[in-house]
Amino acid sequence: MELRIFTEPQQGATYDDLLAVALEAERLGFGAFFRSDHYLGMGTEGLPGPTDAWTTLAGLARDTSTIRLGTLMTSATFRHPGVLAIQVAGVDQMSGGRVELGLGAGWFEAEHTAYGIPFPGTGERFDRYEEQLAIVTGLWRTPEGERFTHRGDHYELVDSPALPKPVQQPGPPVLVGGRGKRRTPALAARYADEFNLPFVDLAETRDQFGRVRAGCEAIGRDPATMTWSNALVLCVGADEAEVERRAAAIGREPAELRENGLAGTPEEVVDKIGRYAELGAQRVYLQVLDLADLDHLRLVAEEVAPRL
Repeated sequence: MELRIFTEPQQGATYDDLLAVALEAERLGFGAFFRSDHYLGMGTEGLPGPTDAWTTLAGLARDTSTIRLGTLMTSATFRHPGVLAIQVAGVDQMSGGRVELGLGAGWFEAEHTAYGIPFPGTGERFDRYEEQLAIVTGLWRTPEGERFTHRGDHYELVDSPALPKPVQQPGPPVLVGGRGKRRTPALAARYADEFNLPFVDLAETRDQFGRVRAGCEAIGRDPATMTWSNALVLCVGADEAEVERRAAAIGREPAELRENGLAGTPEEVVDKIGRYAELGAQRVYLQVLDLADLDHLRLVAEEVAPRL
């Protein structure tokens, strides 16, 4: 089981805040540092304001050395797919091949309204999302010297040189995730290197992993070629007082976090991660909400990770 750090900078973080967490996660041996792709805080002003995901990751690509970097999830509504393919390939080059692209359809209407970003209905968003997956992966996989053309309902690329190429070939790993019962499993089976489920319980994990496995089998793909992961909020303490302190710092209750996240003592958290592993999860993205509490990361590295 691999543990990765997942942050939500729209809730309030500077680049330096993110860099401090990324460097500590790298030093402690976590598998990756991921961030959300949002432009508006949720339930908070998010001061001093949002940072752009791929601008941030470009900086981290140069300011870190070994840790992998990525998004959960980049919103397909934010960027044209040709531009996104160039951005991610560029950051992959800057990092020496350490980037992963989590790509989703987009869901948070308020941030689109706040910053003037079009927000189509659900059906159109998923149609655009499917085309984006096809275009981004198609551009990366087009051999050098050849051209890429895509004529869809929402995007048209004609005789693209499909440059630049990322360091990782045939491209950075692509993550698809979500709870949708029909289109999400099919898109994951076709395009994803990893399928991720955010903030769901064991029963939903079992059911949705099953749908994605069935989607793989329907197109002749071996489900073993997919990496399976969950994202869960983190609140670990050496004792109950520390659990309560960390829960209060993020405005949550320990009992609710124990039910819906990874909370409690290291022993409790190891046991719960083990139950996700029994369902096939190979990675867990630890949603860290208090970015100033680097001791939280150290506790997990010292008391949780070695027991998995």
